[in-house]
Amino acid sequence: MTLLKVENLSKSFGGLKAVSNLNMEISQGELIGLIGPNGAGKTTAFNLLTGVYEPSEGKIIFQDKNVAGLKPYQVTQKGMARTFQNIRLFADLTVIDNVKIAYHQNTTYSSFGAILRLPSYYRGEQEIEEKAMQLLKIFKLEDKAQEVAKNLPYGEQRRLEIARALATQPKLLLLDEPAAGMNPQETHDLMELIRWIRKEFELTILLIEHDMSLVMGVCERIYVLDYGTIIAHGTPAEIKSNPKVIEAYLGEEVV
Repeated sequence: MTLLKVENLSKSFGGLKAVSNLNMEISQGELIGLIGPNGAGKTTAFNLLTGVYEPSEGKIIFQDKNVAGLKPYQVTQKGMARTFQNIRLFADLTVIDNVKIAYHQNTTYSSFGAILRLPSYYRGEQEIEEKAMQLLKIFKLEDKAQEVAKNLPYGEQRRLEIARALATQPKLLLLDEPAAGMNPQETHDLMELIRWIRKEFELTILLIEHDMSLVMGVCERIYVLDYGTIIAHGTPAEIKSNPKVIEAYLGEEVV
């Protein structure tokens, strides 16, 4: 079943066309990569999909609804969540509060109940606390629950950002360079984590990544962007041997 279908998506900034006629289709349960040289338009594409930018042209059909032009919080409510190339946590809040904030979009109590501190409010808050701790345990962060997020080591901040995205209960998870800044062992662990959360949470995943060992190791299909345009699409084996991809990377390792 098709979960996401992108049709002729474009974004211009003045005279610069950062993304041009992007077409992409992702089925439910797939793990897809989006790669390309620096400046190819990958993060712009993510920003279009998640409502950070409004498209100049085109459609974004997610779960049979056109979400193009929606605000980021509306896209999240529809079931699409993301992480960022540069980690964007609530740095001065605790680890658990970062996750609880994400859960609050699905609270069961009303604003009236929260203001008056009715029993429904306390039940709802207790439920969110328990869910947040369960998620932190999965990501091996339960013992850091009360620490301030900015004090975590880099790798743990990455895991926390993924945990927070999962707390929104998405159908599609977009990971923007999740291995950035990680050493080889951390990257290997991340690869296993991505495989695991896809299976455990029954997710569809689209990821941007420069680490080709991770991309080739976990992705079932790969789209390649260059100058805002898709130049290749296929399995990891097909992408590794594609002359256009090798040329676009101009010596960057793709094997």
